[in-house]
Amino acid sequence: MSSDDILTASIDAEYQLFRLVERQICQEEILKMKRDIDDFLKVAASIMNRRKSRAGRSLENHVEYLLKRADIPHQMRPNIDGKPDVIIPSREAYYNNAYPLDRLFVMGIKTTCKDRWRQVLNEGKRVPDKHILTLQPSISGNQLQEMRDARVKLVIPQSFRKKYPKIERPRILSLDEFITSVRTKLVGQ
Repeated sequence: MSSDDILTASIDAEYQLFRLVERQICQEEILKMKRDIDDFLKVAASIMNRRKSRAGRSLENHVEYLLKRADIPHQMRPNIDGKPDVIIPSREAYYNNAYPLDRLFVMGIKTTCKDRWRQVLNEGKRVPDKHILTLQPSISGNQLQEMRDARVKLVIPQSFRKKYPKIERPRILSLDEFITSVRTKLVGQ
């Protein structure tokens, strides 16, 4: 099974389990709610924020697992400028000016890109070419061009590629393609 397939299957399975647990946990909170719109909005906002936070951390955890599975040396949320989600191969390599830039990778992991992809521009500033992995089903051609102009390469699960503009698909990496590219460059050490 490919890393792309494992990622999407894991995310789907975890989300199904989360929804079962969430119903049990949140049901009591909802039942205690006063019949007031402000209370409703407060509880709803709290639930939505928990969902977003969980989804983001979940995606990071799944990517970490897949990088380990692929024997790609990396650090999650390293303490370097901008705090990227992933640095490959390590924080030490990042701070070693003799370490080749073409063997350093900075990756942001976002469930949705929107304009949040720009955050990765300020992360790991030593690395000029960045990557961002997302589960966003599609991004406009204009935004993809902006990302390319900023030297940000998009990584998505292979099954999502068909949802992107046809002309853009060859420029987008699947997770397996990203892993293969990283492995190839790191072997040149």
